[in-house]
Amino acid sequence: MYHLYTLSHIVEIAPDLFGLPKEESAYEILSRSYHGLLDPELGFIIAICDIIDVGPGKIIHGSAGTFHPVTFTVLTYTPLMHEVVEGEVVELVDFGAFIRLGPSDGLCHITQIANDKLNFENVNARFTSADTGRSLEVGDLVRARVIVVSVGSGRSGKIGLTMRQPFLGKLEYIQEEIEEIQKAALEGSTAEKKKNTKSKAKG
Repeated sequence: MYHLYTLSHIVEIAPDLFGLPKEESAYEILSRSYHGLLDPELGFIIAICDIIDVGPGKIIHGSAGTFHPVTFTVLTYTPLMHEVVEGEVVELVDFGAFIRLGPSDGLCHITQIANDKLNFENVNARFTSADTGRSLEVGDLVRARVIVVSVGSGRSGKIGLTMRQPFLGKLEYIQEEIEEIQKAALEGSTAEKKKNTKSKAKG
């Protein structure tokens, strides 16, 4: 889930940035400090969105820069337990698939990719099912459910995923499943109509 937070921070503007407007200097410094950061409370910080206010600067003995109180907004992403997410497979290893979920990657362990027994082809870097012939490769778009969220601090965190539930997995295969259900429902409806027509004819 994405959130927009308003934060405050003391920013030191170095002398080489004195020529820029304070808002631009603060944006550049905060972007370097916050972008890609993982906060236990805020989640993954994607970007600095807006500099709301830059207060007057203070000079501290021994420092060449000026220190300003800055109020700004950040866009964050926090994975929620049981949330259904979509992403792209970016890496396959023998123990599972790494899936890009916007600002972060989640791991779908091999035991959570499918209900079938999967084989990992190291040369082609893909998982294949001997039962169905279906495969999972880098670049595939998938839908998964979050089952593990471990948010640390700094730039580390862990998101665990599963695709072993109805209408989860490779988007291509999900669409095939939906089409099969629709076809079965249509055939059932047609059979029921024929049955009713025969009953009326007999009556």
